[in-house]
Amino acid sequence: MQIKNDYNLINLNTFGINVNAKLFVVMENEADLVELFSLPEFKNNKKIFLGGGSNVLFTENFDGIVVLNKLKGIKIIDENSETVLVRSMGGELWHDLVSFAVNNNCWGIENLSLIPGTVGAAPMQNIGAYGAELKDTLFNVEAFEIENGVRKIFSGEECELGYRDSVFKNKLKGKYFIGAVTLKLSKIPKPNISYKILSDYLEKNNIKINGPKDISDAVAEIRRSKLPDPKIIGNAGSFFKNVFVNKIQLETLLKTFPEISYFKEDSVVKIPAGWLIEQCGWKGKRIGNVGVHDKQALVLINHGGAKGKEIIELANKIIASVKEKFGLELVPEVNIV
Repeated sequence: MQIKNDYNLINLNTFGINVNAKLFVVMENEADLVELFSLPEFKNNKKIFLGGGSNVLFTENFDGIVVLNKLKGIKIIDENSETVLVRSMGGELWHDLVSFAVNNNCWGIENLSLIPGTVGAAPMQNIGAYGAELKDTLFNVEAFEIENGVRKIFSGEECELGYRDSVFKNKLKGKYFIGAVTLKLSKIPKPNISYKILSDYLEKNNIKINGPKDISDAVAEIRRSKLPDPKIIGNAGSFFKNVFVNKIQLETLLKTFPEISYFKEDSVVKIPAGWLIEQCGWKGKRIGNVGVHDKQALVLINHGGAKGKEIIELANKIIASVKEKFGLELVPEVNIV
């Protein structure tokens, strides 16, 4: 493994923030993974693992070692007449895993198509979209304790997945590196078209569901129509989590805002953060080098040359205005470094 000094990260984070890492190394195979934990440069410095760089915002140069995860490999490790276990190394692009699944006619993650980032990042925040979440299919996670390199397998339950949340973002934050993920997918058709935007798209375009690829393709087209391509304009997808309230809170909000957008989910109610931001007049607004996307208010964008702190300043202004207008607290989904 070759360790590089003062390495520029502008092309390794989708916001396109121009910062440097004091030390940088690429991990390309499992032998590199073993070697990594023995390196003094790794042991004696702050550390961060990068995959696709799609859920991180750098606010300054990183005074430590950045490890780029390039561990590759996807394969079926077990199957029966009803289910399939698919293991993927953490450095694989998430959408490549979705493509592998749908091309093998396996159901379960087709609604999660085109989510940016790598497989290793998926359990960190329990990625979700269009009525599905990773927790619906997660079988286990193979992780390595950063302190000593000891391998541990976490069952899906042990990962404690919640809404954009997991044990790896809470009590085990910064303690484990995710090397591989195994999903339990279905051979039996289980189309999930409960999400209104998806069902409306399928109906409008007269799309019949013959396999998981039909849903995957539909979701991909919807995402492309609403979200900016990071290769064209810097962004990290949804910057904020949606807001959850109880029924009493909803009733209070409806008295003042009868038009409020919400969705009932079990015993709680979800209010789209994008709707709240748009109602506060932020959609399409630009302040210097940063702004809010004109098609999706959840997305903060770098118009070019922005510093991470400019993104944070914009985010804080949005949080304050939503708090003032609705009394609700927006929480960033992006990992701020």
